[in-house]
Amino acid sequence: MKYLKLSFCVCFFITFFLSAQTEDITLESIWNGTFRIERMDALHSMANGQQYSILNFNRQSRTTSIDIYDYKTLKKVKTLVSSGSLNALKYFTDYTFSKDESKVILATNETSIYRRSTLGNYYVYHVDNASLTLIDDDKIQEPTFSPDGNKVAFAKDNNLYVKDLQSGETTQITQDGKKNAIINGITDWVYEEEFSFVRAFEWNTASNKIAFIRFDETKVPEFSMDVYGEALYQTQQVFKYPKAGEANSIVSLHIHNIDTKETEEVKVGKTYSDFYIPRIKWTNHSDILSAHYMNRHQNELDLWMINAKTNTSNLVLAEKDAAYIDVTDNLTFLKDNSFIWTSETDGFNHIYHYDKDGELINQITMGNWEVTDYYGYDEKTNRIFYQSVENSSINRDVYSIKLNGRNKTRLTKSEGTNEASFSADFSYFINTFSSASTPPEYTLNSATSGNLIKSIKDNDVLSQNLSDYKTSKKEFSTIHINGNDLNMWMIKPADFDDSKQYPLFITQYSGPGSQSVSNKWNSANDYWFQHLAQEGYIVVCVDGRGTGFKGAAFKKVTQNELGKYEVEDQIAAAKQLGELPYIDASRIGIWGWSYGGFMSSNCLFKGNDVFKMAIAVAPVSSWRFYDTIYTERYMTTPQENASGYDDNSPINHVDKLKGDFLLVHGSGDDNVHLQNTMRLAEALIQADKQFDWAIYPDKNHGIYGGNTRLHLYKKMTHFINRTLGDKIEKQKESKVKEIEIKG
Repeated sequence: MKYLKLSFCVCFFITFFLSAQTEDITLESIWNGTFRIERMDALHSMANGQQYSILNFNRQSRTTSIDIYDYKTLKKVKTLVSSGSLNALKYFTDYTFSKDESKVILATNETSIYRRSTLGNYYVYHVDNASLTLIDDDKIQEPTFSPDGNKVAFAKDNNLYVKDLQSGETTQITQDGKKNAIINGITDWVYEEEFSFVRAFEWNTASNKIAFIRFDETKVPEFSMDVYGEALYQTQQVFKYPKAGEANSIVSLHIHNIDTKETEEVKVGKTYSDFYIPRIKWTNHSDILSAHYMNRHQNELDLWMINAKTNTSNLVLAEKDAAYIDVTDNLTFLKDNSFIWTSETDGFNHIYHYDKDGELINQITMGNWEVTDYYGYDEKTNRIFYQSVENSSINRDVYSIKLNGRNKTRLTKSEGTNEASFSADFSYFINTFSSASTPPEYTLNSATSGNLIKSIKDNDVLSQNLSDYKTSKKEFSTIHINGNDLNMWMIKPADFDDSKQYPLFITQYSGPGSQSVSNKWNSANDYWFQHLAQEGYIVVCVDGRGTGFKGAAFKKVTQNELGKYEVEDQIAAAKQLGELPYIDASRIGIWGWSYGGFMSSNCLFKGNDVFKMAIAVAPVSSWRFYDTIYTERYMTTPQENASGYDDNSPINHVDKLKGDFLLVHGSGDDNVHLQNTMRLAEALIQADKQFDWAIYPDKNHGIYGGNTRLHLYKKMTHFINRTLGDKIEKQKESKVKEIEIKG
């Protein structure tokens, strides 16, 4: 009797478990918020090192607030400010503290310009008396407190301004700003996109000088895009966009003296022609400014120390590379103005310590692995905190190490992706952990040992909800291709049967220094891949040569020939996978977005005996159409390397197309212009090659807004089903008939 009861319980549990995992992941559920992740937004460590602030949104009252929490207890200490108590603004979307935290800049009515740049209305909130000061009546860019908190510098209409918060007076410090001509203190399009910053001005420590970069884009060719909108006639967006080999903005570095109201151009002790200034940063000395100067090929990087008092300069570091040098934000000045620097000098990205004159003191980290993030230096304990891939290139861990390179400590314990946010005094860090099987969880940890202090937030509700859905494990492995062990993951159907054959769908990006195979939680596309696995596809991702975090040689092998080795690796991987008994080699497809679209196009054309279909979304079809900074970093100019540009351009291989091809683009893409798809489409037409395509009106490189993203993924899914899934559909039909007959 007991045995029967036990059997019944086991059967009931199995039945319940199976029934609980029968819900399908639909395309609608992916993009309607069903799998939304709980996050910690706009986390800021307070100067006391014992508290942190978070931007919270109350969905019921539709108000935003800055709430202060205690690190030790994780309890809310107070609400610093809530939009519910402010008459002047109904909400704010971001905040920035002054150095002494007596004032806060609140952002509202923000509108995007390009990928990182925004226009908005900004207020200064005075903590002591809960008053608000509007910085400017018009929409402005990048308002920034002076270190003493008494002034705010900002940009408007391509000029720089300073507002004195004590007197209320606003002073315009540049006069020549003009749209599509002169920009002061804000980056042009290509700097913003490729050097990843917008604010090109910096306060010195004494709050009496502002260094800024001036962009003269007069000679940069203009690009225009039709904006169709809803009016009777379309309008045009016209902006300066330097394509490979064309004229860049002429940049110059200037220092404005707040006291004398004079501006002086910086002259360094070396003559440059056609160069970049990708970073500026004041040292701890109020008259010493550091500046990166880089040649157009981006394989020479000079670090200058500029004396603002004497306008003299000292070259303290000069790096050269056979391929290119990556620009980072890791430069950190210690009290004695010695500095921390990261570099790939020894073949892997590591941390170095130099004295103020550029003499190497020591290499702090070393080994055949990469430092992937630099968090900072704690002068009290003489320790540096960083993230690396020492524990496998698909994982991320947080470490501490002494300035002399000793006493390295791994602070994170779980295998997956760990990202740290340290308290201002480096006594705590909030760790964000996720893996392919664990959604993001936020914990408070000791910065000394890494030991867990408390859990802050998790996504257990999401995990519980996901248990109702059919999901498949993401299996990590390596595949030996062209002499390299390449990182790979594979997702199989939940009811996988190795005696059957399945169509293979390959996803990839493949761009220089990128990574698509990493042990972290799902993006929206991962849920799409789960949906495809439900439909009966095996989905695979392979990071080929040219991708990142496996050393400079592996990453830079594609130099001057983008689209050659990466394509060879994807084709070879597809061939090798096609030999597996459970993969149908006659039904292999590939897709990608942006660089990945460039790749999927080339793979279908060049690998026409391997791939049956491809989808290319917003692809580069010729590097001649893309911008100077990104393209020339890897290819030099078309004038110097014509064959590198043309030999691997999909446009020049359309005659090889045999399979099915879907081409997708947004007409408002300011990054990879619609021109790429139009020229590729014309080449296909003239080669008499049939293909499918879709243009999304006024949508940018991300192709989103309203129902757009769902429509796009429905279109791609239908295309995959039609071109790869014919047998799947027949199997489904036969199952339905079988059920009907049995019924």
